[in-house]
Amino acid sequence: MKTLPPGLQTHLSSGTTTLCWCWKIIRRDGTVLGFTDHDAPLAFAGTTFAAATGFTAGEMKSAADLSVDNLSVVGALNADSLNEHDLAAGLFDNAAIEIWRVNWAAPDQRVLIRSGTLGEVKRGKTAFEAEVRGLTQRLNQPVGRVFSHVCDAVLGDARCTVAVTPVAGTVATVSDNRRFTASTSFAVGAGGKLTFTSGANAGRAMEVKRQTGAAFELWQVMSEVIAAGDSFTVTPGCDHAFATCKTKFSNAVNFRGHPYMIGADAAFAVASSSTPLDGESRYGN
Repeated sequence: MKTLPPGLQTHLSSGTTTLCWCWKIIRRDGTVLGFTDHDAPLAFAGTTFAAATGFTAGEMKSAADLSVDNLSVVGALNADSLNEHDLAAGLFDNAAIEIWRVNWAAPDQRVLIRSGTLGEVKRGKTAFEAEVRGLTQRLNQPVGRVFSHVCDAVLGDARCTVAVTPVAGTVATVSDNRRFTASTSFAVGAGGKLTFTSGANAGRAMEVKRQTGAAFELWQVMSEVIAAGDSFTVTPGCDHAFATCKTKFSNAVNFRGHPYMIGADAAFAVASSSTPLDGESRYGN
């Protein structure tokens, strides 16, 4: 249950209201943005909420249990602070968001309706749709380690310890916005991170899906056109398998997975003459 400020309650009880929605977004880089569906800018609590940005809120779903509250927000990319470039760069991924109901005639009369984070964002050249997730979304996040055959470390982090050195390259020919060839050959493999350092995609990064010699294929299409002469850096890829860790990086001692963990078939297997299950190693001595 929401407790309304006395001034807002009086305004609602008057029968004639001047209400609008305001959205406050705090991006991953700390930038604070404000938007409103009112036809004039509003300012309160140290934030200016820009008007006429094409925001439209969808149906809000909420329940009394611990399920995640969510709604969608659709908007046009027509503000300097909310553009396709920043969305593509991931600056709005998991950004904190506050949704306010405000009396635009007296902005001090307001109430916080929802707070949470931005979830999945679908974007195009002129518009976007963002999922707003409630605070209970954090209860769905895994906590601690998960037992798995593959490594759960990030290549190059403190648990992995492999020294990752980006290698520079230049685009030679372009097939489309996902596939191109470089001017020289590489041996980074799949899973590497490619970051453009010049051209229309400068500053944007994408994971490598396939790489053979000078040929690159990215997991997703870049939002801007890739052109011959664009420079980039790329880091080695890792599929987090034990064999890769051992042979490619000579780092088996720091492998953070469980390559010899048996599966369900082996765990529930019945002993027989061919598989005595006498406690000996399944992988030899």
